[in-house]
Amino acid sequence: MSQVPAATRALRVLRFLATQADPVPLDRVMRACDLPRSTAYHLLNTMIDEGFVVHLPDEHRYGLGVAAFEVGSGFTRQEPLARLARRPLAELVDRTRHGAHLAVLHGRDVLYVIEERAPGRPPLVTDVGVRLPAHLTASGRTILAALPASQVRALYPDRSAFVDRHGKGPASLSALRTLLSETRQRGHATEDGEVTPGLQSVAAAVLDHNGHPVAGVAVTFPSDDVADVPAIAAAVTATAVRLTRRVSGAAAASR
Repeated sequence: MSQVPAATRALRVLRFLATQADPVPLDRVMRACDLPRSTAYHLLNTMIDEGFVVHLPDEHRYGLGVAAFEVGSGFTRQEPLARLARRPLAELVDRTRHGAHLAVLHGRDVLYVIEERAPGRPPLVTDVGVRLPAHLTASGRTILAALPASQVRALYPDRSAFVDRHGKGPASLSALRTLLSETRQRGHATEDGEVTPGLQSVAAAVLDHNGHPVAGVAVTFPSDDVADVPAIAAAVTATAVRLTRRVSGAAAASR
């Protein structure tokens, strides 16, 4: 427990409510956050007063309030992840001499939030704001590999969820599970020609303090540069570990 236990409990409640699809009863909050009934009740009432929680009396349930939305909007406006990642990605480009990018998971797609181009290299399809199918990209695969199996299953319930670009890549949940297992064993994700023929990518995940993947760092380079793959993979992984430390603290990166 931290030196400010009330703050720790409040943040724990906020984090739990943020993961729920709908408002929840008091008992659910108590169990999930390991709180006595009286503590949970008084804590929720204080958070209601501050606008972070709303109470639905007819349903006897609690959900996130407007103040929680304002905090999330502030996070989006400030773009802290992009700010933290820009310099490490530029240094990754200098080290590998290939283009690098940072992507986040958005549904079954990855959304590219940073692209650092290498001098003299052609532009890639991973420009800022572009979305691509997560199961086909190295960035998406490294994020999916760090997610719980149940979440991956929910994202890919049947074969219709698997988009095809060039006739390559997993087309079923079992094939994706095999690929993600290989990714976890290897420590980084790869793809070759599944996004753009003639180009391959290597990616590693950036994790938060709970070990949850918040982004994927990747480098893209010509498919015939086979000899460079181990060195590029090491550089990408080192950058992902560095970003994990910056996002969450050094303890998370050592897990």
